[in-house]
Amino acid sequence: MFREVVLGLAGNPVVEGALKRYGMQLGAARFVAGATLPEAIEHIRSINQKGVTVTLDHLGEAVRQQSEAVNAKDSYLAMLDAIHQSGVDANVSLKLTMMGLGLDEELGRKHLLEIVDKAAEYNNFVRIDMEDSPYTEVTLKLFEEAHAAHPQNVGVVLQAYLYRTMDDLKRLSGPNKNFRIVKGAYREPVSVAFPSKADVDENYVRLVEESLTRGNYTAVATHDERIIGRVLKFVHEHNVPRDQFEFQMLYGVRFSVLESLAKQGFATRVYVPYGEDWYAYYVRRVAERPANLLFFARALLDR
Repeated sequence: MFREVVLGLAGNPVVEGALKRYGMQLGAARFVAGATLPEAIEHIRSINQKGVTVTLDHLGEAVRQQSEAVNAKDSYLAMLDAIHQSGVDANVSLKLTMMGLGLDEELGRKHLLEIVDKAAEYNNFVRIDMEDSPYTEVTLKLFEEAHAAHPQNVGVVLQAYLYRTMDDLKRLSGPNKNFRIVKGAYREPVSVAFPSKADVDENYVRLVEESLTRGNYTAVATHDERIIGRVLKFVHEHNVPRDQFEFQMLYGVRFSVLESLAKQGFATRVYVPYGEDWYAYYVRRVAERPANLLFFARALLDR
């Protein structure tokens, strides 16, 4: 209910205008590593020094023109160049609608494959983000195509709140498959997604356990320490090798927990977004946890 209310209010033009004007000063900077690529690289350097790797994301949503999709694609090629040249330990994550998928499937496909080709050239990696449910099927299709070309250099996100995801996981599992499992942050109807947080949490754990059992590389992307504890118990009891999974969290959220896991020898990664188009991303972060809204409120009162 809290998430639905926040996502609904965020679509109000007055709310959107105020947040876009003052949001970075009112807490968005906690979750976004600056507006430019050089700023983001410096944040990555600092994170790497603490034993944590990074997934870098250039913020943006669905584009409206082909030229915008080309610019977005070029920005990702520049990101891979910058990561390679700077020597930081990071890969990249992208949204297919930002690559032009919503305009033309072939355009999105072309741009994705060009970026994955570049990642393979640098022995790097591209994570394909999962967006709202109308794009689920085509996203998985393009992931499979990119994976066939470069199996070591591309992975995809799976969302625990969708009913279909366990079937997708079982169908897609296989050699060199790499999945990032998340709970899901979009506003979805009950016809396609679990409405109950308890059901989403339980499905999340089932998905992680199924993925690990099938031998997939599994990115456990959650801030829920109870779920992390259950995953640690599972990998210990089933002798899952540590090089088969990693723990991931979002920039600005519970980094101390991730740092502690890194000190214990577990692979860890922070999802670091940057860019000027941060509004939709920030709203989803606020919607996910009431504590993030309280952080925003405190920043507002401190002004």
